[in-house]
Amino acid sequence: MKAIVYSVTGSSDVLRLEERALPEPGEGEVRVRVVVSGVNPTDWKSREGGGSAPTRFAEQVPNQDGAGIVDAVGPGVTGFAPGDRVWMFLAAYERPGGTAQEFTIVPAERVAPLPDGVSFDVGASLGVPALTAHRALTVHDGGPTRLAPGALAGRTVLVAGGAGAVGHAAIQLAHWAGATVVTTVSSASKAALATAAGADATVNYRDDDAVAGIRATAPDGVDIVVEVSPARNAALNAAVLANQGSVAVYATDGGAEMNLDVRTHFALNIRYQFLLLYTMGTDAIAAAVADVTAALRDGALPVGEDAGLPITRFALDRTAAAHDAVAGGLVGKALIDVAPE
Repeated sequence: MKAIVYSVTGSSDVLRLEERALPEPGEGEVRVRVVVSGVNPTDWKSREGGGSAPTRFAEQVPNQDGAGIVDAVGPGVTGFAPGDRVWMFLAAYERPGGTAQEFTIVPAERVAPLPDGVSFDVGASLGVPALTAHRALTVHDGGPTRLAPGALAGRTVLVAGGAGAVGHAAIQLAHWAGATVVTTVSSASKAALATAAGADATVNYRDDDAVAGIRATAPDGVDIVVEVSPARNAALNAAVLANQGSVAVYATDGGAEMNLDVRTHFALNIRYQFLLLYTMGTDAIAAAVADVTAALRDGALPVGEDAGLPITRFALDRTAAAHDAVAGGLVGKALIDVAPE
């Protein structure tokens, strides 16, 4: 089988296409024929030698997320059988085999069913973004701890950077759960993408009065902020949060340190929740997988430009170009076509 591998960290030049023997699933493992592999920032950061999921193996296949068809199951696996359509997440976390290869071995608990009618493109676009977004929407004081239609009814959610992959998933999941969704964007084109994803209002933070724009939709304040840039947005968040509001921080864009006005946050009983998918715990991940799969069944997580997440496609032998595109700030999702359906 064909696989993209690297043996040392560094630029995308370390990635190479190799032929490898077909791996066999062990106890509790599933072998998946990968149809589409998704690329996230964590993938190129890990390949460079940083990020949250460093390489620990002599040879590493990159990419955490993907979708495909179960090809074989190992001893002790129940709930999956050859021929099942699935989506995968954290395939390369503390393991040598990611999804940038024709077949990959994944623990059964990192595989989820892909409902009939849901494309492999959608499945490969979930994983890191959707599970992170789910966690960000379920850490608010008083809940909900799970998402479903109506779970966020009456709540206002502010998504910072709604045109990014996590922002896109957060908009879709919050909309599915019944929230009013406001998002900040940097351009009219990104506003159009956020609106297509389901945002009720968009605010261009470069051109508009962001506080006034957010307050126009949320006069009583925002309940939940899904935050990609806490250092840049701390003052904005303080100005728009409702009493007992929460800020769920999943990235450090704009700097790794922030300043907070303590008195303002005291007065409003504000909660900051920092979250990292890799270490947020198996219970939280399992809950997110179950709810995301339910949203898939409801058709709530489409991808493509019409759904607010443009797709840029790459062949397997151009995985390096896919990594470079994501590192360069590609708008939308980079997907790698690994094998025909």
